[in-house]
Amino acid sequence: MAKKPAAAKSKVKYSKETYSFWYESMLLMRRFEEKAGQLYGQQKIRGFCHLYIGQEACASGSISALTKDDKWITAYRCHAHPLGLGTDPGAVMAELYGKATGTTKGKGGSMHIFDKERNFVGGHGIVGAQVPMGLGLGFAEKYLGTKNLAICYMGDGAVRQGAVHEAFNLAMLYKVPVIFVIENNGYAMGTSVARTSNVTELYQIGEAYDMPSFPVDGMNVEAIHEAVSEAADRARRGDGPTLLEFRTYRYKGHSMSDPQKYRTKEEVEEYKQRDPIEQVLATIKENNILTEEEIDAINKKVKKQVDDAVKFAEESPWPDGMDAFKDVYVQEDYPFVME
Repeated sequence: MAKKPAAAKSKVKYSKETYSFWYESMLLMRRFEEKAGQLYGQQKIRGFCHLYIGQEACASGSISALTKDDKWITAYRCHAHPLGLGTDPGAVMAELYGKATGTTKGKGGSMHIFDKERNFVGGHGIVGAQVPMGLGLGFAEKYLGTKNLAICYMGDGAVRQGAVHEAFNLAMLYKVPVIFVIENNGYAMGTSVARTSNVTELYQIGEAYDMPSFPVDGMNVEAIHEAVSEAADRARRGDGPTLLEFRTYRYKGHSMSDPQKYRTKEEVEEYKQRDPIEQVLATIKENNILTEEEIDAINKKVKKQVDDAVKFAEESPWPDGMDAFKDVYVQEDYPFVME
């Protein structure tokens, strides 16, 4: 049985609202993903499905450090980020179901969640392809003269892609306001970092471009918040990009079809003893930030959100066949050849 994480001994650094947000947002991500895994086993959700369980601090700590006007882009493990940003859980679940009420009208599925209103630009299925796009999002903010930035997530397997290095080079050359994040969960699709790269301290890759680059405890939401805050300050000053390596861990396989034979159960349990949700809950309880009643209220709220999301997805309609011809071109009456 996993031990409970040690409670925080130092004085709390942040407000009650911040700790409440971290706990509630990470719990929503966890419960949503657990339910998605169950539904996948029931064949309610089909196709690819990559769960975020264990990595919640990477999203939640970043969200609390940035503003609603900043832009977000990630790879295909993309359910949790929009949930933390405020996307309707029902719309995310409906997208997993492939329903017309989903975030991309059932056309994208698990790997292509998207929410323009929250500046969440996906959800991208091609490994590393989102990195030059993230660079472009940041360059647009620089071009427009805003103080906004882009945060671009990638997995540890993506850093071997050539487009990633091209993006790093241009980001430094033009001092683009972008935060590059490697969510290093150790195994990419199923092969350890040590077996795929001579450089295992992945943040060091950014140093080749003179980019400020740092490792971060990806299991600790406070550490994530602090690192992203510093990187954001740097970007808004006009000093350019930062590369952060979030050293995190996924409790589940790469996808729902992954038998996970490349790691031991003991290793997984060891990481669970550093669980990000349990860490922040321990800090909350040790310092009396929330009462037991307030914690219980959050637990019940999250459970209802997930239950409601499933109900919404179940009751939503399937897309019409003609929907395949919509949202393809800006021109609404584009003359498709149809026989």
